[in-house]
Order: sequence, then structure tokens, then C-alpha cells
Amino acid sequence: MNINIRHENEMDFRKVEEVTREAFYNLYFPGCNEHLVVHNIRNHRDYIKELSYIIEIDGEIVGSIFYTHSKIVGWDGSETKTISFGPVSIHPKYHRMGLGRKLITHSIEEAKRLGYSAILNLGYPYHYEPYGFLGGKKYNIAMEDGNFYIGLLVLPLYKDALKGISGYAKFSDVYEVTEEETEKFDSTFPKKERCFKESQREFEIASTMIDE
Repeated sequence: MNINIRHENEMDFRKVEEVTREAFYNLYFPGCNEHLVVHNIRNHRDYIKELSYIIEIDGEIVGSIFYTHSKIVGWDGSETKTISFGPVSIHPKYHRMGLGRKLITHSIEEAKRLGYSAILNLGYPYHYEPYGFLGGKKYNIAMEDGNFYIGLLVLPLYKDALKGISGYAKFSDVYEVTEEETEKFDSTFPKKERCFKESQREFEIASTMIDE
């Protein structure tokens, strides 16, 4: 089995969107919008092409990771540039093979090499703590409403990268897509049944939990 990580090219676009759709469909809510987010990211001002990768097995695209610019906005209005990744997708047929870990680790090392300061992410702590992410409260970084949610995770990329910095996380607006836009885009793919899964309830609960 030959595993290869590389940047995508234009001929990969639809396949990457298809894999993303398979990875997220009905995971966090009935249906998904991550494939539309991927579609939009590529031409967005916040897209970081040099950190975005696909992963192949024997020449077949089975996953991807996309990076965008983000920032920490200080309570005094100051701004500190950061980066964020997502969506991270692995086709369900290839779960539990360590492919997501390979993509994330590879891109983090490249981000360090390129001199980026820190990564801000939203997700489950148990997914990202193995890479060194800690809750935003540890670094005095909140969400815009001032709350420290357990799902806001931070990874400085070098020592003291966030020393003396506090405020709230601000992510790219590329992740904001409407239901109407999603339905229109999704209609260009083979029909899939939207349904409820327990993972949706877990996500709803986790996304509102405060870091005490």
C-alpha cells in the first residue's frame, strides 16, 4: 500500500469534494456542508494553499486537509495573525488507518517550517490534544462572546508564540454558508438520505460546553 501526501490540482477538485461529502454526511447534522466549504475555500482570500494537502492510497484520493488564515483579536482591538485547519476529511472506508494523523502531523510540521505562530481550531479535545492542542482558556483566548468553550483549541508553533497575547478567536468567514447555498450545491451530487445520528446530539452538546 503506497501512501502519498501532496497538494491538490484542479483535476482533483471534484473528487476531493466527493470524499469530503462522504466523510461528513450526517455526522454533525442531517446532510453536511463541508464539501461546499471546500469548494469555496480555494478562491477565498483566507485560503493557505501551501498548507492544504490531499492524501492518496495507491493513487486514489482518500482524504484532505485545508488551512485558512485566522486571528486573535485583543480586547483592546489589536490583532495577532494565526492559522486554522478544516475541514479534515478521510473517506469512511479508510478510517482507523492513521491517515488523518498523517495529514495533520505533516501540515503542522510544514506550518512550523514556514514560520506561522499558532493554530486555532474548533473540535473535540480528544481529537487534537495528541498533537499538543490545549483549550483556549489555557492561553486566555475565548470565543467572540467572551466564553471559554472546551471546543476552542490552541497550538502555539514555537516557544512563547502567544506570550502576552489574549483576546478572542476570529475564524475566516469562508466557513459561513447558508442552507440554501448548501442545498443547491449538494443537488449536483448523487442523492443521499439525510438522517439523525447520535453523533449529531454529541456535537450539539459539546459545542456549547464551557471550560470550567
